Amino acid sequence: MKMIEGGVTAAKGFEAAAAEANIKYKNRTDMAMIYSQVPCKAAGTFTTNVVKAAPVKWDQKIVKESAYAQAVIINSGIANACTGAEGMDYCRQTAEGAAKILDIPEEAVLVASTGVIGMQLPIDRIKAGAKALAKIKKATIEAGHEAAQAIMTTDTVPKEIAVTFEMGGKTVTMGGMCKGSGMIHPNMCTMLSFITTDADISKELLQEALSEDIKDTYNMVSVDGDTSTNDTVLLLANGMAGNTPVTEKNEDYETFKKALNMVNTYLCRKIAGDGEGATALFEVKILGAKTKADAVTLSKSVVTSNLTKAAIYGHDANWGRILCAMGYSGVVFDPEVVDLFFESAAGKIQIMKDGVAADYSEEEATKILSEPEVTAIADVKMGDQTATAWGCDLTYDYVKINADYRS
Repeated sequence: MKMIEGGVTAAKGFEAAAAEANIKYKNRTDMAMIYSQVPCKAAGTFTTNVVKAAPVKWDQKIVKESAYAQAVIINSGIANACTGAEGMDYCRQTAEGAAKILDIPEEAVLVASTGVIGMQLPIDRIKAGAKALAKIKKATIEAGHEAAQAIMTTDTVPKEIAVTFEMGGKTVTMGGMCKGSGMIHPNMCTMLSFITTDADISKELLQEALSEDIKDTYNMVSVDGDTSTNDTVLLLANGMAGNTPVTEKNEDYETFKKALNMVNTYLCRKIAGDGEGATALFEVKILGAKTKADAVTLSKSVVTSNLTKAAIYGHDANWGRILCAMGYSGVVFDPEVVDLFFESAAGKIQIMKDGVAADYSEEEATKILSEPEVTAIADVKMGDQTATAWGCDLTYDYVKINADYRS
């Protein structure tokens, strides 16, 4: 498994583009296209919010019912959520227009939107943007990078990755890009993620691999406790690597899953670390849980605790807040045996041993907590199950950003 330069255009046959459609933002790109030169198997996972944006409903239908997918049209600025029948028709018009330009079926076009909820899309600009994208799409690394920039909202940096690995005697490539900074919470986040691969794999196994992997990746991210209306992860496989088709759960399938986990984990960490107003990625590892479910619940409880997030922002080793968050999680454990550590690039320190404060230096703890990536490790000594959740610190800027988001 090797990380290489690039994103969604790294795999064979994939092209991308970005365009300035003036949907909400001025003087920046706000639409992107991903296109495969040949039809793709498509898999997807979507928000658990009862309120689902029109693009989510459109994509759910395409992933479930269409024979294949070949293009994705994405816009930032307006989410096309809570927009009724008009919003759904705009999805159709977007797909219809792109299909005509690209000479592919309408049901092979996926759409995605991110931004303000409740506003209608300027459909004429969207259709014009799709037309422009089709004319300039390229298979270059730069085209993929530009697409990753175009889908940003309050993100401060684009998020992309590409890896290569061996399957069936062939080199296979997988690339991805995502956006996400706020309205991020477990069971998918206000995030859009697009993963492309030239692997040849069945649609059924593609969907199973994605559905399983999000449990340990996207569903373990939280920035602010708000689950979005638009969360979408799409995985496209065009088979152009020429590997032996993966149609059963064999060694190649396991390799594919490892690559997918590597890509998704990387993107999740980027989302968490770029939380709105954040100054630090906050990672929580639970060790020694009795069950996997217990480990997941404990890690999420800590990573979503506002008091703990504020302590991380203040570089304060306030371990009582972490133990408190674990205690109200609903998981049964013995607090008198818990060990707790903080770790970062500056070192590792034990701050609690067997449920009480360890003999540690506050100065050293502050130094460790002052790094841009901080990990809390809690060993509950109840079993052998583990889980990792990702979040960020809670800062003054988070409130500022969201107080005037619509303006």
